Amino acid sequence: MVIQTEGLSFNFGSQTVVNSLSLQVPQGSIYGFLGPNGAGKTTTIKLLLNLLQTQEGSIQLFGLDFKANRKEILSQVGSLIEQPAIYAHLTGRENLMNRAILLQVNEKRVDEMLTLVRLSGAAEKKAGKYSLGMKQRLGIALALLSDPKLLILDEPTNGLDPNGIIEIRELLKNLVTNHGKTVFISSHLLGEIERMATHVGIIHNGKLLFQGDIKDLDSISQPQVLVETDNAVDAANLLTKNSFTVVDVKDDSLSVIYQSKEKTGQINALLNHAGYKVYSIHKVQKDLEKLFLDITQKSA
Repeated sequence: MVIQTEGLSFNFGSQTVVNSLSLQVPQGSIYGFLGPNGAGKTTTIKLLLNLLQTQEGSIQLFGLDFKANRKEILSQVGSLIEQPAIYAHLTGRENLMNRAILLQVNEKRVDEMLTLVRLSGAAEKKAGKYSLGMKQRLGIALALLSDPKLLILDEPTNGLDPNGIIEIRELLKNLVTNHGKTVFISSHLLGEIERMATHVGIIHNGKLLFQGDIKDLDSISQPQVLVETDNAVDAANLLTKNSFTVVDVKDDSLSVIYQSKEKTGQINALLNHAGYKVYSIHKVQKDLEKLFLDITQKSA
């Protein structure tokens, strides 16, 4: 485990923000730390980076106790918390050169990082003129400059347009697959985490509700197929007779447990063949709030 915590807790006054958290982040993973705003994600990250002092519990990174090996551990960690710390009046290259001098890193890493985050073409442009997505990529380049083993990112896609989100997603996948990094990334967007993460931890009100392989989420809250049709009740009866699991029926729609793209096509063909009008049919993305409820009910 690259990150391992036991009983990690933190209070702001009388308010418990992190409650007995036990994280397990495998080497070579993209670990999605998922939860709504105010769940305790940023506080946990600040504890992992020693920006806040641990009050209760223990933290191990790379198998080493944090308190006893702080300097050695932090030299192998890169991070981007909230907004990237960049100088708007300097170019992208100058920002990286400045950090390289501070970290006593070989200057050739600057060009390597610009290439990695696809900013070579904008290297001489003032960072203040960068788009939000470019600024985030520059922030990640700054975090990677010292070639850390672990990259910790707090909501890196927050506020980005779809193109920016895709760019960050592909960059992180590349870092893990081709550069041997481990990435710990927080987000409140379930769909985004599902598209990039290999493992996930779900936090709510400071407590870890779920932790495991991203594929295990389907066993908790299965995705569904939503069908809008002209006769939902009769259509639901037909699907049930043909071994499809109907979970909800409304006046003009019904929901069926999603099995595969092929099975979704069979549902459409079956209803059309029987003479029902299908106005729309699509897989429904799991809702984060619904997922919390499912997990809470399952653990009750």
